[in-house]
Amino acid sequence: MTGVATEQIRAVLAAEPGADGDPGVPGRLGEITTADLPDGDVTVRVRYSSLNYKDGLAVTGRGRIARRFPMVCGVDLAGTVIETGSDRVRVGDDVVVTGFGLGEDRFGGFADVARVRSEWVVPLPSGLDHRLAMAIGTAGLTAMLCVMALEHGGLRPSSAGGRPIVVTGAAGGVGSVAVALLARLGYDVAAVSGRPEQEPYLKHLGAREVVARSELAGGPKRPLEHQRWAGGIDAVGGRVLAAVLSQTAYGGVVAATGLAGGADLPTTVHPFILRAVTLSGVESVRLPVDKRRVAWARLADELDRDLLAEMIVDADLTEVVRLAAEIVDGRVRGRVVVAVDP
Repeated sequence: MTGVATEQIRAVLAAEPGADGDPGVPGRLGEITTADLPDGDVTVRVRYSSLNYKDGLAVTGRGRIARRFPMVCGVDLAGTVIETGSDRVRVGDDVVVTGFGLGEDRFGGFADVARVRSEWVVPLPSGLDHRLAMAIGTAGLTAMLCVMALEHGGLRPSSAGGRPIVVTGAAGGVGSVAVALLARLGYDVAAVSGRPEQEPYLKHLGAREVVARSELAGGPKRPLEHQRWAGGIDAVGGRVLAAVLSQTAYGGVVAATGLAGGADLPTTVHPFILRAVTLSGVESVRLPVDKRRVAWARLADELDRDLLAEMIVDADLTEVVRLAAEIVDGRVRGRVVVAVDP
């Protein structure tokens, strides 16, 4: 293993909930040293990270994401290996790491340097640079896993019966990538958003129609409603997901991956036992690396690079705290890419 001298590094740090009597204390941009980094056999010079909804909760203190303090936030990182103790990873390799507790119980990607375990590392996919990889990040990886869940359930453009795939939270990170992926693969897409001003953006990504969130936000009016969707990708949860399930056609598949609209699910068994609807849960934190590699390869191959670039909101570490509040409040469109040391 090569040596890396101890150095001061910038980091966005989560504040411990309850500090100064305030349960929602925001994080801050501060400093740690490389000596503070956790154990791990791979050290990465972070080039880019990304800001996800989970990061917003951690940085603003509005959600109990970080499990110990101080915690370096950031569930994603892309960078260059500067130290390794693993035969599988070499100094100079360009890599991507997402999930596995980064920003929760392990120091994450909002820092100049990160230390991780080699079994978490995915080589930077061919054709992607660090910035584009973080434009995908956890949100894009999750979107691809949702598409794969629909495919696993038997949905194809040719089997949709003329009905669209509905995507909720469509202007957010997961939703934006999901809309673009589905449209590229030949599905008709109905994008759900509570922001009518985003309609041109969503149609540019490939949505055939844009549905006002208010149509679904109240939940289902009956256990089963008109069969409106062939399937769905839900990044909202709560009553919105319940409404989607009640409107999904016979044999449809709904991939659920969010709870911005609530963790409860006020539905009945009717969609499942009378329409054979499948509710497929999707998570990307503990996903095995072999499945990550498959999903990343598909993203590099199937996601339109020009559309991906148009989703990007560029930022640096000094802007993370401000943007964290905006993403939690639903005021960010697309993907926030954080330049750390480009």
